[in-house]
Amino acid sequence: MAFILLSNLGASITEVSQDALVAEYGLRYQINGLQSYALMASAVGGILGNLLGGYCLLKTPPRILFLAFTALLSLQLIVSLSSKEESVNLPRIGEVTPEISSVLGIVKKQFLDLKGIVQVDEISQPLIWIVSSIALVPLLSGSVFCYQTQVLNLDPSVIGMSKVIGQLMLLCLTVVYDRYWKKLPMRALIHIVQLLYAFSLLFDYILVKQINLAFGISNTAFVLCFSSVAEILAQFKILPFSVLLANMCPGGCEGSITSFLASTLCLSSVVSGFTGVGMANMIGITSKNYSNLPAGILIQSLAALVPLWFIHYVPMLEPGFEREGKRAMSKKSRRNRRVGRVIGQESFAYRRERET
Repeated sequence: MAFILLSNLGASITEVSQDALVAEYGLRYQINGLQSYALMASAVGGILGNLLGGYCLLKTPPRILFLAFTALLSLQLIVSLSSKEESVNLPRIGEVTPEISSVLGIVKKQFLDLKGIVQVDEISQPLIWIVSSIALVPLLSGSVFCYQTQVLNLDPSVIGMSKVIGQLMLLCLTVVYDRYWKKLPMRALIHIVQLLYAFSLLFDYILVKQINLAFGISNTAFVLCFSSVAEILAQFKILPFSVLLANMCPGGCEGSITSFLASTLCLSSVVSGFTGVGMANMIGITSKNYSNLPAGILIQSLAALVPLWFIHYVPMLEPGFEREGKRAMSKKSRRNRRVGRVIGQESFAYRRERET
């Protein structure tokens, strides 16, 4: 458990840094929706990784698989150390003032800048919605996995292959979003995706109740085709918010707001996992008794519908919060009519449009 925790810590740091770099690079070179291509690359990597992992599990002992994993990480480390920051042509940090010359001063400045940005309604409300939509759903994936392997006696390779099919679905969804769905109203798109996510959780209910057998669909085929649908929709749902927040944040703060988004999403996933374990204990789901698992799945699906009650937190369209020039104001800002609001070392001038 300690080594798993350590490896996940390193993976989290890498993921947050990667998201921040993608956001800064995309806004630097006006590549709108660069996060879509990053997710496509992640999906391709997931497909190759699951295929390679499944093959290695069948042919080699687990120790060999861990050695291959370590070799790939070492290769990534070597490439990262040999790459210069100038190669991505991002703006370097300007001259450091004496009051923020220390590490503590830099951290304090970044925290104050981030605090000022997050307080803007156009950023805080979508952030609250996406975090709540994950945290409010108790996760029962562990119980479902144990049911599939212990009760249905499914081979782990079948579940691994379902992950490959899920990554293929994620790749297709990302391509379609980048080509067509990116132009749709964001609130309507998220509303549909959340509904599909809530109903896709019922696939586990169908599997536990063995309803699929009544239609002539074997457990293996059902798991291969539908087991990863809910997980993929949950991953895809984050993409529009990543693009939105990266485009709305002020210049120089893309990395901070993207890192904050990644951190809050990780925290919401932890909360979802703990509530799922707590609910499983409350309703009596154990390794020897899965009789209440269908009820838990129904509760999970109903909980996924709760975020739709405050879907108005998601903007209908991307607000006119541009990097240069005019910036959209929150209701609080318009009431106070503040001009020249200062966030950290940057000053943003809010000017009302003049009617001609």
